[in-house]
Amino acid sequence: MTPSNLYVVSPTGTRHLALGAARIVVGSGADAALALLGQGVARSHAELLRNETTGEYWLQDLGTSQGTWVNDERIVSYGPLSERDEVRIGEHRLTFARAVSSQQLERQRAWRQPLPRRPAVLGRELRVDALALTSERRSALASRVHDELIDRLDLRRRDVEAMAEGDLRGEAARLLDGIMTAEWLAEVQDRQQFKQFVLDETLGLGPLDALLADDTVTEIMVNHANEIFVERAGRVERTQLNFSSERALRGVIERIVGRIGRRVDDASPMVDARLADGSRVNVAIPPIALRGPAVTVRKFARHRLGPAELIAGGAVTESMMEFLALCVEQRRNIIVAGGTGTGKTTLLNVLSSLIPANERIVTIEDAAELQLSHSNRITLEARPANAEGRGLVTIRDLVRNALRMRPDRIVVGECRGGEALDMLQAMNTGHDGSLTTVHANSPRDALSRLEVMVLMAGMDLPVAAIREQIAAAVNIVVQQTRFACGTRRVTHIVEVTGIEGARIQMQEVFRFVQTGVEPGGRVVGHYSGCGQVPAFYDALQRIGVEVDRSMFAIASPIGAA
Repeated sequence: MTPSNLYVVSPTGTRHLALGAARIVVGSGADAALALLGQGVARSHAELLRNETTGEYWLQDLGTSQGTWVNDERIVSYGPLSERDEVRIGEHRLTFARAVSSQQLERQRAWRQPLPRRPAVLGRELRVDALALTSERRSALASRVHDELIDRLDLRRRDVEAMAEGDLRGEAARLLDGIMTAEWLAEVQDRQQFKQFVLDETLGLGPLDALLADDTVTEIMVNHANEIFVERAGRVERTQLNFSSERALRGVIERIVGRIGRRVDDASPMVDARLADGSRVNVAIPPIALRGPAVTVRKFARHRLGPAELIAGGAVTESMMEFLALCVEQRRNIIVAGGTGTGKTTLLNVLSSLIPANERIVTIEDAAELQLSHSNRITLEARPANAEGRGLVTIRDLVRNALRMRPDRIVVGECRGGEALDMLQAMNTGHDGSLTTVHANSPRDALSRLEVMVLMAGMDLPVAAIREQIAAAVNIVVQQTRFACGTRRVTHIVEVTGIEGARIQMQEVFRFVQTGVEPGGRVVGHYSGCGQVPAFYDALQRIGVEVDRSMFAIASPIGAA
């Protein structure tokens, strides 16, 4: 028989909820009809779906990294649910029953504590609450309120521009209270939540604010006003959040780019920006974005990762990190190669943090992402041209200028053009130990990409001369890879040993050996040395540096992970 009651046992007490709705979203977010707070609960964690024919309920996990568990087994989809099933989400346990007995009611009265929750019955009573947060009707109402609030603020624009942010939000809230008295908004029951949604869209970043505050989210992708995706734990998933209208999304975009003195319009439909917390933003609007404004946010890590975190996450082994630390200490020039989103900048940040504290560092980036704690450092950032085509400062300009700033090391966030020539020249003229990243799918491809980028400098150098420059300047190439399962690993570490004939010579010292794929899609394998000791180890031993040659031995696949 189909359960009609749901019991939620939480650390703060027990709740009895009557089932009835066709779809019930479970999570910690504002759009969750069944709110569960605490660790291990995503904003949109799972959903209960009712079969309209049989009335039975099915449980669907919404792609969370924490997981949804039924009878102590992790599930993706499960059903039909019965009285024998126990669902676990975070610290909460959900059980089902057909009816509430008098004894159960007595226990419920004893257990229940007053909680700041939404209405308890998940049937018709929640229709308007869910409407106010997720449906097309909600979007239409919010869009209309948003437009009216903007119009009323515009009437007072001179005063608004002179207001502090807190005063502006207070004035907007007062105006919104007046708008909310309209009869056409009488159907909105959760008025405070609805009001907060409109205020966030009008003065903040709308639904992006919640995603920016979520530490499990690494990237945010807005494809359309009502289509927002995020990346969690290396996997991309669609959220149930949305903007009320395209106008609201455009307003958020204008606030993002306006804070840094840039603009986006039909004449300049693409722009890169940075949020106050350092997160990197790319915006594209029509006519180049055919479906409407698109926003991509690469979140700035709140906590700086170190070698220990990379080792614990399986990105490298202790031996590999020990070798890379020695390379940084001994001023080897390192290139981190990989595709988009593979973790190149993260690894570059970790390697840069290993530079001795007494050295002077100049960092050069398109958008500042490196988080170094060195006291003697200079941070330079490229700048696009303004609307009149003036003020352009390229990475190449900054690399040239860095050479006049007495750097011990130069760290370039990414080489993608003619600056590669200047970087190679810097590496060859006393700035050993410099680091950069390159988009490439293999160490060999990384060196080929460097050749192409040097040619982009317009110096008309022969290929043989370019390869000699690369072979003399680059010492180590570290290949970073993102697998289909979302895991990121260092898959190759190679040493550039010189040039023979017309070919740059390399020897691999570490590699990741994939041995299979788990049923859930996770790649498994093991790290191994390649039996080759780096050529510069002999020179280190001659000057008295202790080195461990055993780490380069070919490893057994035992303990693959």
